[in-house]
Order: sequence, then C-alpha cells, then structure tokens
Amino acid sequence: MLLLSIDTSGRNGSVALVRAAESAFETLALSPLEGRMYSAQLIPAIDEALKQTKLTKKDIDAFVVASGPGSFTGLRVGLATVKALSEVLHKPIAAVSVLEVAARSTNANGHVMVALDAGRKQVFVGDYNFSSGKSAETLVTLEQFFDSLSASDAQLFSPDASVRTAAASHNLVLHEIPAPQADTFARIGYEKLCAGETTDAEVLEANYIRASDAELFSLPKLTQ
Repeated sequence: MLLLSIDTSGRNGSVALVRAAESAFETLALSPLEGRMYSAQLIPAIDEALKQTKLTKKDIDAFVVASGPGSFTGLRVGLATVKALSEVLHKPIAAVSVLEVAARSTNANGHVMVALDAGRKQVFVGDYNFSSGKSAETLVTLEQFFDSLSASDAQLFSPDASVRTAAASHNLVLHEIPAPQADTFARIGYEKLCAGETTDAEVLEANYIRASDAELFSLPKLTQ
C-alpha cells in the first residue's frame, strides 16, 4: 500500500511517501516543511516526492494526516489538502492524533503520558494505558499537569524542551522523545487503514482540543 502522509500540526512539519505492508515498511521520500510556509510548500513538496520516486498521484492508495491537536492554521492546510486529494482520487483517509503518535513512538508499555507545548503556559496531554486500552486527550495548564502527576504511575515523555525544563523545576523528569515526522504518522495510519478506521473527506475535521479562546478559561482536568 502506497501512503501519502502529511503532518502540518506543529511549528515544523513534513510529508512522506511510504510503502507499507504487513511484513515491511519503507519510507520512499520524507521532506521537511517550514511551519509558517505550509500553504506555499505542501503541494510542491508532494509533487517533488512523487517525482523523486517516479510515481504519480494515481499510484497513491491512501492518505494519512495529522488531525491535531496543534496549530489551527497548519492543521487546516494539511486537512484541506488531504480532503481535496481524497475526493479527486477516491482514496481512503486515516486521521491520526498527534498525541497518540507521540505516545506510540516512545515504544513504552503500560501507562504512558505525553505532553506537548500548547503555548500560554498550557500543555496538550495524551494519557494512554496500553495495557487496558484506555486513553484521554486534554488541554491543561502546566500547573494542573504537574499537580496531576503526584498520584500517577505513568511514564512521562515530551518532545518539547520548554515542557521538560518546566517539569524539572518541579523535580519531575519527562523523558525526551523526538518530534514525530510524517513517516511515523504513516505507521499508525497504516494500522488504522488495515483495521478499517477511515474517515470520509466530507466529515474529516481537526481535533483542536482548544477549540476557541473562550474554552481556554474552562479547562478540563486530566482524567486517569
């Protein structure tokens, strides 16, 4: 299965062409994208990846896209591009959570928590128990996040130095992980495609978690 995978959720993003199968996974092309240039760079990056691999859009079997949380503008660019391509080519879409990809990329078992810098002294938190299958994704302040950890047995991770530094000032250790790129999204997306977990283009939407400024002042508590 040839996958086109796009991540425009963060300060920087990427696009990847990946050949995925049950027994093999090959990244054919991986190109970085600059955060404030997504609308100008994304389509040329896709075209260049196809040229490099001597493939065409018609060779693509499915699309994988980062669905959030993250940059409002960035997510809209990525999702709009995938929606348009899917509608034209009639290919399925796997929408993948940025927090889930970060958590899965730790390769840790059991209870895992990942935190991403959301700005305004807030963090997006992904709370995953891979043993029980339970998960939660929330937006909380840094202080709420740190307070919630006193009774938590989770393994803690973050790709953001700002979050790890803030945690260290509270005598907490968040292990460093690299920011996932589009080929990592493709791995999770492939699993979803194989499981039939696809999203139609007409209903594909971003999972902002922080949907509006009004909601910033009514933050949910992290559930265990």
